[in-house]
Amino acid sequence: MDSPGAIRAVIVDDEPLAREGIRMLLAGDPEVAIAAESGDGPGALELIRRLRPDLVFLDVQMPEMNGFEVMASLPPGELPAVIFVTAFDRYALRAFEVHALDYLLKPFDDDRFYDALRRAKAHLRLSRMSDLSQRLLSLLQSYGDPAAAAAARAREGAAGGSEPPAAGHPRRLAIKDGCRVVFLSVDEIDWIEAADYYVQIHAGGKSYLHRETMNSVEGKLDPARFVRIHRSAIVNRDRIKELRTQGRRETVVVLAGGAELKVARSHREKLSALR
Repeated sequence: MDSPGAIRAVIVDDEPLAREGIRMLLAGDPEVAIAAESGDGPGALELIRRLRPDLVFLDVQMPEMNGFEVMASLPPGELPAVIFVTAFDRYALRAFEVHALDYLLKPFDDDRFYDALRRAKAHLRLSRMSDLSQRLLSLLQSYGDPAAAAAARAREGAAGGSEPPAAGHPRRLAIKDGCRVVFLSVDEIDWIEAADYYVQIHAGGKSYLHRETMNSVEGKLDPARFVRIHRSAIVNRDRIKELRTQGRRETVVVLAGGAELKVARSHREKLSALR
């Protein structure tokens, strides 16, 4: 029986000896439980859809369906963490373009394997903590007293506090910070940048790595207070210190903390009201 909280892994390789090698390397790790194995792409796809594993060791070249086709057949919400294991180095760039965690080139030694496994564990711990944070925040919002919250916002307004957020936009985001969950007020956010499956939230001189897409975060924030200036950057309007034109075509936002961020041409119109 799997230990509670164990990382559930699936091994996919058309070579039985290769699967056995990975199985032996994982055998002594109490944090990892092997959920299943497959020797071909269609079988791997069926296992991933049915078992929803945390981690997949995935070969690239396999009968009927290669590793990239397996990944492409899964919706983003069902993609596990993937470590590609292959004898061909020519697929490495493509592997990272599809956000694989690592690329193990056969033959690899034990140290290289365990280095990739440590990286996967760190990624999954962060992912789980972020999911827990979001559930905790949802619970806090669900069980909060709406009347008391409205009264508190009214008191803040009477005392000259900041403008309350629009209906439907959270006042705080739940962010993992090491072993803690930090409930970060949106008022503290300076700007947000994209970082693969994560976003980097900059607030008050600190940065927090948060597992969520830019589009998802943007949808939560009040557009009257936050503006998307680039596909990889969202800024707090109140933190904008100046707009700077560089050359004929480039516009840069300078924030109060000193950060300088480029504005995409398709987003410049959003800043016209600030001029």
